[in-house]
Amino acid sequence: MSDISLVITALGSILLLLILVMKVRMHAIVALIVVSIIAGLLSGMSPASIAQTIEKGMGGTLGFIAVVVALGAMFGKVMEETGALDRIAETLLARFGIKRANWAMAITGLICSMPLFFDVAVVLLIGLVHAVVRRGGGSMIKIGIALFAGIASCQAFLLPAPGPVLVASLLGADFGYVIFFGVLAAIPAMILAGPLFGSFIAKKVHVELPEYHRTEKEESVQKKGPSFGMALLMISLPLLLIGLKTVFSRFVPESSSSHQWLQFFGHPFIAITIACLVSFYFLAIPQGLSRNKVMQICSEALVPAGIIILVTGAGGVFKQILIDSGVGQALGDMLSDSGMPIVVLAFILSAAVRIIQGSATVAMLTSCGLIAPMLEGVNYSDIQLAAITIAIGAGSIVLSHVNDSGFWLANKYLVLTEKQTLQTWTVMETIIGVTGGVVASLIMLFL
Repeated sequence: MSDISLVITALGSILLLLILVMKVRMHAIVALIVVSIIAGLLSGMSPASIAQTIEKGMGGTLGFIAVVVALGAMFGKVMEETGALDRIAETLLARFGIKRANWAMAITGLICSMPLFFDVAVVLLIGLVHAVVRRGGGSMIKIGIALFAGIASCQAFLLPAPGPVLVASLLGADFGYVIFFGVLAAIPAMILAGPLFGSFIAKKVHVELPEYHRTEKEESVQKKGPSFGMALLMISLPLLLIGLKTVFSRFVPESSSSHQWLQFFGHPFIAITIACLVSFYFLAIPQGLSRNKVMQICSEALVPAGIIILVTGAGGVFKQILIDSGVGQALGDMLSDSGMPIVVLAFILSAAVRIIQGSATVAMLTSCGLIAPMLEGVNYSDIQLAAITIAIGAGSIVLSHVNDSGFWLANKYLVLTEKQTLQTWTVMETIIGVTGGVVASLIMLFL
């Protein structure tokens, strides 16, 4: 099948998916599976291989997401029920003021998500949005988009976030320059897409705080809740464990037992499990919740988490179909002969792969694989390589839509319709990506 036909098939599949979800009102899980099958058949995949790819896409996605979302949902629910999130929200509101609560959320997302995968950061921090809104800090859209913008800006540009580390390593970019230029890209991107755009779009799109986040805590819980220090320690615990692995494992020999233990405790699965256990026995029970009540809270937390898990898994199926069909490679071959400046090509290539198959990580990997050969024989400076790294990160998050797990996380956690998610989340991601692309181009042009 020709490259052009593959790209047309992918674009048509995305259009069909949007129609099924937004116009036909087919459930996202069913629509994603149906469109995945159609895309596989039209791209020339055999029926047997399509079935295998569906299994691979669902299993590969849920192998990580299911555990993280489930554990994170329980941890977040305990933090909410004990008043820990309310305590953090009250403190942030007191220090920043109600009118600037969205700035507090954006900064929190930018800093706290550095050592995390995007999905992990969202699951761990989304409870703060509900708590701030519940305490009068603004609308769900205004506060939620600010948090998402902080997280997304970090994930696209800042070390030691996994994506930028991966791209910098594959391209041989200097980590020092990547850190410096990453900050230059992340801060304006966060400001434009978070507090500024969030405040603007909140006037046009309004959603209510979910009912299950509006309920008052039971009388058995002390009204004063935990201290701000204790609440902050609890929400920071998994971040600290993962951060220790990210930072200190670089200075410890890989063959040593210390390195192995750092990798163990710093894995998101282990870090969030530890956070759950600590919150159960050092937060929930001291705050007056019985063990049976803690078990009930955890069970309740898994109900909304299950929907998120399944929709995300179905999105992984669509992504895997597009990968196995060869669309990413076909697109790279078409663009590599265009003669565009390398930094622009890196951005467009990464953006195109992202739009077609959904995953920012896959977009980064695919772009690196196609850009790296173009760098051979050309003496690009460390600054230029860092700019290319930023451009790839920027392109990898633009125009997020129905084939991206982040789209559905925002959709479910902010209680949005698909149209509202496109108006808010998709535009926010695009603002971040375009801002990063402009910064990368300016670096390449003037330095």
